[in-house]
Amino acid sequence: MDRRHLGLGLLCVGLAALANLLGGAVVTLRRWDDRFLRYAVALGAGFMLAAVILKMLPESQHLTSLAPALVLAGYLLVHLFEHTVARHFHFGEEIHPELLSANAGASALLGLLVHSFFDGISIGSAFIIDRALGLLVFSAIVLHKAPEGFAIASVVLATGGSRRQALLAASAVGTASILGGFSIFGLQTLVGPALGISAGVTLYVAASDLVPEVNREGGTAIALTVFAGVLLYYLTERVLEASGL
Repeated sequence: MDRRHLGLGLLCVGLAALANLLGGAVVTLRRWDDRFLRYAVALGAGFMLAAVILKMLPESQHLTSLAPALVLAGYLLVHLFEHTVARHFHFGEEIHPELLSANAGASALLGLLVHSFFDGISIGSAFIIDRALGLLVFSAIVLHKAPEGFAIASVVLATGGSRRQALLAASAVGTASILGGFSIFGLQTLVGPALGISAGVTLYVAASDLVPEVNREGGTAIALTVFAGVLLYYLTERVLEASGL
């Protein structure tokens, strides 16, 4: 890896973590427009799908012949985790204080910590390969980081936690991304397998977590926002190419 990319990669991991914290701050300060967040989720879903299929998958196949198996392993790993350990909840949705147990809140936090750790690995491994790829993967991931922070903060509040605890939970999710980023920068020989697994994880988040949120909302406008996310990916890639990144 070009050492000049290291600083930029760590900066992007830090910005992704900051987005988690900002999402948590939003829910602790005021009630946010759920509709706006759903459109942000739809945009992120389209961008992430495009990034995985058009960039991360080809790059991982170039780096290792085991890429298809690693992508599947990453996808199934998160699928198994979400259906056995972590209680699934909706990204970007404010959860009101109801009958939500502390155990359910802990499971949700654990699930997002795992997701966020792999977010950091995804960003870091992408920057190790290529700066333009790193910026594209960062752009894809950061679009869903604020809704993640919003969601986990609202879960903590729903379990009876304080606003301070809600912010700490969002901060912990962001910190997991930083740890993931540092771990892959320290183990660069594993970048090929890491990118393959990260592609599977990202594909799961986009296709199994975010797209169902779009389908749940319904309507032509939000469906087209997914296409706008794909278009945004295409335009971002063209800008990066034109800039020589």
